[in-house]
Amino acid sequence: MAAPNGAVPAIEFRDVQKRFGDTVVLDGLNFTVAKGDRVTLIGPSGSGKTTILRLVMTLEDLTDGYIFIDGEPLTHAEVDGERVELKPKHKTEIRKRIGMVFQQFNLFPNMTVIENIIEAPVHVLGMSKEDAIEKARGLLDQVGLADKEDAHPLELSGGQQQRVAIARALAMDPEILLLDEVTSALDPEIVGEVLGILKDVAESTDITMLIVTHEMQFARDVSNRILMFDGGRIVEEGTPEEFFTNPKEQRTRDFLQAVVADPITGALPWQPAPGASGTPAAPATPTTPSTTSTTTQDGDPL
Repeated sequence: MAAPNGAVPAIEFRDVQKRFGDTVVLDGLNFTVAKGDRVTLIGPSGSGKTTILRLVMTLEDLTDGYIFIDGEPLTHAEVDGERVELKPKHKTEIRKRIGMVFQQFNLFPNMTVIENIIEAPVHVLGMSKEDAIEKARGLLDQVGLADKEDAHPLELSGGQQQRVAIARALAMDPEILLLDEVTSALDPEIVGEVLGILKDVAESTDITMLIVTHEMQFARDVSNRILMFDGGRIVEEGTPEEFFTNPKEQRTRDFLQAVVADPITGALPWQPAPGASGTPAAPATPTTPSTTSTTTQDGDPL
């Protein structure tokens, strides 16, 4: 999908291929993310969702194709008809515009909370330590951790560590924020507080977001657009309303039914259960027990 009105997209994947050995994870992938959009990638484990984020963050190398950030090539460019890898300095400059929140927090355990947050602004952006600390304190207040600036990561709960990680990413004033299954390592009772912070960020800023999540309600609430992946390809895309109420592809319907449907009624959380509006529910059809898991609490290792 092209950017609207010919605008330069924040992110563009052009004929991207990624292989791990003989395994093709992404196969000729083409898509764009418009500036300010919030796009969520969903799909089964191994479908390439996390790989997409890691390629944008230059944590993985492209096998073939091109990625553009605000119209500029990220890692490779075409020069005189040849695909040429760009210099590390160029990649570093582009990457300054991008922030990422990981599944496993990735905080420096030997640093305090505020030291974790100011590390990159001071050493990568060249911000003064005083300005970085002032900004960090504002962000800690935003994520509800104003009293934890001198704590070390291991003194915090998982939810608190993830909130620090969000503050650390925002401290770089990113144009693009990548969110990789940010609640998968959290206890269920604290998932809501982290998602609430991210929802506030989405609603109060114009940061472009590319999101991988198994939290379907969060995807529905925050996204402008949703892409369903399977086998390294886009199976379906649409607005949350289109995607969750009237998916066109059977693969999408099967996935949604597996991950979020009520196990008894088969209804999706945002749809009325059969018979709820006064219409009698259809009798249940006996089925044999399935051995297939109906959840995707996955870290998408590919």
